[in-house]
Amino acid sequence: MHLLALEPYYAGSHRAFVDGWIAGSRHRWTLLTLPGYKWKWRMRHAPLTFCDEIAARRRDGERWDGLFATDMVDLAQLLGLARAALGNLPAVVYFHENQLTYPSLHAGERDYHFAMTNFSTAAVAAGVWFNSDFHRREFLEGLRSFFRRMPDYPPLAWVDRIAARSEVYPQGIAPPRPLSARPPGPLRILWAARWEHDKNPEDFFAAMRALRSRGVDFRLSVIGEQFSEVPAAFAEARREFAPLIDRWGYQPDRADYERALSAADLIVSTARHEFFGVAIVEAVAAGIRPVLPQRLAYPEIFPPQSFPDWYYDGTVAGLVDKLVMLARRFAETGSLRSPSLPAGASAAERFFWPVLAPRLDDALEAALRR
Repeated sequence: MHLLALEPYYAGSHRAFVDGWIAGSRHRWTLLTLPGYKWKWRMRHAPLTFCDEIAARRRDGERWDGLFATDMVDLAQLLGLARAALGNLPAVVYFHENQLTYPSLHAGERDYHFAMTNFSTAAVAAGVWFNSDFHRREFLEGLRSFFRRMPDYPPLAWVDRIAARSEVYPQGIAPPRPLSARPPGPLRILWAARWEHDKNPEDFFAAMRALRSRGVDFRLSVIGEQFSEVPAAFAEARREFAPLIDRWGYQPDRADYERALSAADLIVSTARHEFFGVAIVEAVAAGIRPVLPQRLAYPEIFPPQSFPDWYYDGTVAGLVDKLVMLARRFAETGSLRSPSLPAGASAAERFFWPVLAPRLDDALEAALRR
């Protein structure tokens, strides 16, 4: 099949997903992208921008068997604007996130226009894909709850139609390269999430303060993507923990990111929002022990019944107790590479692109031919 793919936010996990899939796909692809910048404007103007490029490629003789887009595309608007070039081309949409249940920093700030855009996109798609079942269920329930607030004519039947076409396909990752030798020294703790409020950095740094007050010897690396607005907790923590910091800030070079993984004994999440968790999956695949709140998508990705010692109760006190226990184990054994880690790395193999890309190829063909 020859497929047209649209990614108006070509950065981070969005970029990694489409690039990883295309690299391992048996299909032929035309990929149209826009830089990952100012996501609200991208959602509003992407159909207009892509429409002209699609028309130009159509005039040059390109033809496609199907369309693949992500949640940043207003698919209903695009299909209307580009009808002459696309005709009745079937489309599949992939939801990395959604603008209905994505947590807002301030109550009352949510722009429901974007939530309705996500809804109309799902409504016109032949297939509606989510990166986790947690995400799928939260979006569908969020739609039902939202529509029940309407004064009349709530389109609840449309939610059922979307649900019938919805499926779960996770984010893929590249198979990890072998980690380099861990440098000598104390316990090393890694944070590798976006520097935004939904990742709950306040709880993470509160736990680090408690660890230090309890006399735990540790080093700290805080990496992850940053945007124009960064929670104040990061600047405060950089001053406070300066003597303990190994790495600080985004690691744009993949080799630097892998070196951060190689040096870590633990990767910690305090997230209040996580539809999948690419950084955690990559770390586990590389053999790093995760310390995770038992919520969001994590229990789906790594079931607690298989990996019970990877979880804490989601509170700062629970995280501190878990880290103190692991620090004692590290002090006694010099390593946290327990027998469960190879099993965890094996569990991550289903996310490797050589495994996942053929599965996505098959699923896309099936969705476009329904």
